[in-house]
Amino acid sequence: MISETASGKIILFGEHAVVYQRPAIAVPVSQVQARVTIKKSKQPLTIQTSEVLPTPLRYGALRENSEVLISYADLRDDDPLKAIIQLTLRSFKVTPPHATLTIHSTIPIASGLGSGAAVSTAIVRALAQYFKRDLDSAAISSLVYEVEKIHHGTPSGIDNTVIAYGKPVYFVRGQPIETFNVARPFRLAIADTGIQSPTKIAVGDVRAAWEADKDRHEKIFDGCGAITQQARKLIEDGQPDQLGSLMNENHKLLREMGVSCPELDDLVDAATRAGASGAKLSGGGRGGNMIALVNEANEGEVREALMGAGAKQVIITTVTSDQ
Repeated sequence: MISETASGKIILFGEHAVVYQRPAIAVPVSQVQARVTIKKSKQPLTIQTSEVLPTPLRYGALRENSEVLISYADLRDDDPLKAIIQLTLRSFKVTPPHATLTIHSTIPIASGLGSGAAVSTAIVRALAQYFKRDLDSAAISSLVYEVEKIHHGTPSGIDNTVIAYGKPVYFVRGQPIETFNVARPFRLAIADTGIQSPTKIAVGDVRAAWEADKDRHEKIFDGCGAITQQARKLIEDGQPDQLGSLMNENHKLLREMGVSCPELDDLVDAATRAGASGAKLSGGGRGGNMIALVNEANEGEVREALMGAGAKQVIITTVTSDQ
């Protein structure tokens, strides 16, 4: 049996603006992962998933315990699971194997943690191992990006990049990928609102607003880009404790874009009142997750405050150069 994983991710700075050629910074979050296993079978390719994934709910699939079994042949061509398998098999010039491909994910869906890209990445890695193909991070990222178009409409490319490379990245759409050094590790609290909010919808709404008033939104995007550049310098200079004020500024700009919501704002306020140096929404917004800059002295109090303010779960992660 073959098994491969892919970590989740969080955007530190630059979400939404990254779609408009401004920089963004994202890092892997190893505390949540997608795992894919492939086991040979006498039957044509079957997908076995837990119900944490939305795709099986659209099919009259056979249930086995808490799992859902789906024939690969029965999946629609525009289904993300079929799309990533099909793209990968075509790149290898092979036909679907007689096997069972099992997917498990601990990454919350539609919450800004890269669940779709992580599942796709784990599938590509598992199929590559199954067919004994050597794919580098760039090739994996390229395949996953094509499926991100199904998830997000006009994706920035940051999710597939940071997850496929498994390192902190500084990303500008259309430019070469840059991984960079985290001179001094720092800690983040990631709080889940429990509200699923597909990135595709928020991205589409921001685009509509941009088209209606380009001058206003270009200024907002410029502000996000400047913050991201400052943040990279602080991280590389070993001064991550100064990132808090930039997070607060970035959140204000995201509110101006219209992608925050009362639940996210409440969590941001709760975190800063409890001692976090700064906080902001992360990802598409309108739900999903927020992040707060914490340290070992205050992370417990911040976690408690976030749970008290309605967070469904709080993950504490340490950002380093090698996740």
